[in-house]
Amino acid sequence: MTSQLGQVRAPWQRSWFYRAPGETGTLIWMVLIHTFTVVGLVFLPLPGWQAFVVAGVLYGLGALGTTVAYHRILAHRTATLNPWIERILIFFGIFNGSGDPLTWVANHRYHHANSDREDDVSSPRHGFWWAHLRWLWQAEQNSPERYCPDVVRGGHQVWKKLQAPILAVSLFGGLALLAFMDWRSALAAWLWVGPVRLVVALHVQCSVNSLCHLGPIDADHGSGLNVWWMTPLHMGQGENWHANHHRAPHSARFGQRWWQLDAGWWFIATMDRLGAARVKASARVRSR
Repeated sequence: MTSQLGQVRAPWQRSWFYRAPGETGTLIWMVLIHTFTVVGLVFLPLPGWQAFVVAGVLYGLGALGTTVAYHRILAHRTATLNPWIERILIFFGIFNGSGDPLTWVANHRYHHANSDREDDVSSPRHGFWWAHLRWLWQAEQNSPERYCPDVVRGGHQVWKKLQAPILAVSLFGGLALLAFMDWRSALAAWLWVGPVRLVVALHVQCSVNSLCHLGPIDADHGSGLNVWWMTPLHMGQGENWHANHHRAPHSARFGQRWWQLDAGWWFIATMDRLGAARVKASARVRSR
C-alpha cells in the first residue's frame, strides 16, 4: 500500500485491520477476547465470589510473571532466578496473555534502545491507540536472535510452541465448569476467569506503553511517567513507576520511594534472601 506520492505508508497510517506478516493470529485473538467479554457482560449474570477470587489470583500471578520473569530477569538481567521458579512465572505470564518471552524481550530491548524516537516500536508519538494496542499486530516483531541472543541460548524457544495451547486453556479452560454447574452460572464464572481477566490484563499491561509514556520527552530517558493511580490496577506490581524504570533500567527495583508499592521487587528480594535468586549489586537501588 502506498500514498499518493508513491511512498510506502507507515503501519500506524494504515487501517486498524492491517496486519504485519505473521500477526493475523494476534488480531484474531484481540477480536475474540473483546467480543466474548462484551457479549458476556451484556447477557450473563455476575458469578459467585469464587470466580472473582480465581480470576484475581490468576491475574496477579500473570502480572508477577510479566514484571519479574519477562521484564526484570530476562529483558534487563537485573537478577538471576531459580530456573523452575522462572519457568512457573513465564507460564503464568503467557497464561495472562503476555506472549512468548523471546518476542517480548526482543521488543522491549528495542524499545529502550530507541525510546520515543521515530523507530520506537510502541511509542505514543505515533498515536495513543498505536502505542496501546495497534502495534501488537501491525508492527513487525523484532528479531530475538538479534536483540536477545542470550535469552535464545537460554532455551526459551519452547515457549513459542507452547503459547497457543496455554492461551487456549487460559481462554476456554473455565468451560469445564459446565460439567458441574448450571449453564448460566458456569458461563458467568468462565467469562470472568477467562475473557474478562484476559482483557483487563491486556489493557493494564498496554497502559505502560501508552499512558506511562505521555510525559515530556527527555533526551536521555524518554517520556516515561510514574502514574500513581494505576497502582491498584497493576496490583502493586510496580510497572506503573515507569519514569523510575527508564531512569534506571538496570535496577531491579521500580518503586524507588517508600510509598511506591513494588511487589515485583519484594518478590525478587525475598527469593534472594531464600537463596532462590541473586540480585546484581548494580541492580539494587534503595528507596527514598
